[in-house]
Amino acid sequence: MKWIFRIIAIVLVAVALAVVGILFLPSERIAQIAADQIEAQTGRAVRIEGGVQVSVWPVLGAETGPVTLANADWAGAEPMLQADGLAIGVDAAALIGGTVRVTRIVAERPVLNLTTRADGTGNWVFGTDASATTSETGSTTVPPITLDRLELTGARLFYSDAGAAPVALGPLDLVLDWPHGQEAADVTARLSHNGAAIDLTARITAMEGLLAGKVVPLSASASLGKARLEFDGRASLAGAAAGRVTAKSPDTAALMSALGLGAVDLPKGAGRSAELTTNATYTADGRLSLRDLALVLDQNKITGAADVTLAGTPRVVAELSAGALDLSALGGGESTGSGSSGGGSEDGWSKTPIDASALGLVDGVIKLHAQSIDTGTVKLGPTEAALTLERSRAVLKLNPAAVFGGSLSGELVANARKGFSVRGDLSAKDMDMTALLRDLVGIDRFSGKGEARVAFLGSGASVDAIMRSLSGEGSLSVGRGVISGIDLDKLFRSGAVTGGTTVFDSLKASYRIEGGNLQNDDLLLLLSSFKVAGAGRVGLGARDLDYLVTPTAFESEGSTGLQVPVRFTGPWSNPRIRPDLDAATKVRLEEQKDKLEQKAKEKLQEKLNLTIEDGQSTEEAIKDRLEDEAAKQLKKLFGSD
Repeated sequence: MKWIFRIIAIVLVAVALAVVGILFLPSERIAQIAADQIEAQTGRAVRIEGGVQVSVWPVLGAETGPVTLANADWAGAEPMLQADGLAIGVDAAALIGGTVRVTRIVAERPVLNLTTRADGTGNWVFGTDASATTSETGSTTVPPITLDRLELTGARLFYSDAGAAPVALGPLDLVLDWPHGQEAADVTARLSHNGAAIDLTARITAMEGLLAGKVVPLSASASLGKARLEFDGRASLAGAAAGRVTAKSPDTAALMSALGLGAVDLPKGAGRSAELTTNATYTADGRLSLRDLALVLDQNKITGAADVTLAGTPRVVAELSAGALDLSALGGGESTGSGSSGGGSEDGWSKTPIDASALGLVDGVIKLHAQSIDTGTVKLGPTEAALTLERSRAVLKLNPAAVFGGSLSGELVANARKGFSVRGDLSAKDMDMTALLRDLVGIDRFSGKGEARVAFLGSGASVDAIMRSLSGEGSLSVGRGVISGIDLDKLFRSGAVTGGTTVFDSLKASYRIEGGNLQNDDLLLLLSSFKVAGAGRVGLGARDLDYLVTPTAFESEGSTGLQVPVRFTGPWSNPRIRPDLDAATKVRLEEQKDKLEQKAKEKLQEKLNLTIEDGQSTEEAIKDRLEDEAAKQLKKLFGSD
């Protein structure tokens, strides 16, 4: 702002010269004198078109035509400042006494092109700090200046960092009130941007110190619609500031749209409404430090510290703490605590499009210590996690996290670079299988403690599309537990297929996933009097199954194990359970085949009077006997003994 006052000062020199005797000079000549003096002060070429019109009554002052101030030689060809004109009012009595007291300055539709180069120098830093001006008749010292009021109407500002695309702001209407004899100055402004109006107010406690480049006390507030930002601290014209910041945005999507960042619909829990309080320090090169941070994102409360680099895509390095975090909306829907969690229902998974554009808003590394986290598909207890964000890709690493009485380690990835995809590689120990299977695949009939591993990859624009595209593999091992909704022991003994519970001693299985279908071929469930083998398909995408369970009664004295295969088909919500007669017949035929083969071997062994030596099979003994008999018959044929 110092350079603005220098320009004003030189224009006022022209006014002072006019008052003391050069009223008879042409206005073009007065304009040239003013331009020469401004150029001497700034080292930049100045052009004032249309001359300078001086008024004596009712207010002493001057009006100029269009004004142009050249840019720094490294900043491009566009002028640094253009204005349709300047109107300046001066206190005549103060001027006669040797003081320039400006009662009013109005700049009409000024355009400012501000930029920085690689070393951080701004084009508003001039090459000379001269304090005197020279006219054709000799040296003239610029008199001391005070300013009562400055008005900018219809101003436009273009700002860019070195090598970056410029940011356009405006139009801006600004009023600076700096009453004569007072240290403090008040600023009010309205900035129109993308059809929205941003209202700003500020109080500068030591205006002269600020103009001299010092860091001075400053309080300010800005509002855009219902969003509000307040600052109370210290700042300088170089852009450095430090103080207490409070911010509140009841509708973040509307705020971002108004700021030109796009209509991003943030999931609930990620900041649809947001509140912030912190001690902030900002440096002129775009680095922001936040300490004693308290952040409220919808229902989530977070505290900690962060360092932010604002150049380009913002980068955040933070260490945060939280209580119970509800991020269920990030998983595609509100957590319901039932088998339909993750946006599912009895009819299928949610087909609502997933908006993952928020992943591209920021890069960085965020470490989090939380009492619990609900991701929408997995509910975590006390958790230490690290979230890495880079170019629209998020990686969450668990180190490990407490999950339903056990622990979970591994990583989850969400990638929005080309479409949207999710990937996971998780290992669980000592887990409550009721919660694990319910939250991951919507199955809530199993309970027990166990271990599990799953690696998966899915892509698509909705939860439904992702579930239908899933691929991967995994395993499950459960100790003693319960299957609710069916009594397998009763089913196998009497054929009843409804109600009851099944208590089992252990369950083990491995699986692979392709095209949203989980295929398992080695399930083994041990009960007190039965063992159950399982194989078949579980449709993770279609939420259906076609699975064959083959129970075998343990053999007892006088009886062999009885097998009664049972097939489960249909939707998860209402599967059909029936004995599989085809499979039972096939099993029975296999049993009879084995028995017939064994009986034939025993008859042949008896007929041939075989003696089976240790380590020799029945087939080998029969083969040896037949070879011996063939050799004897050949010897007889050829007359040998």
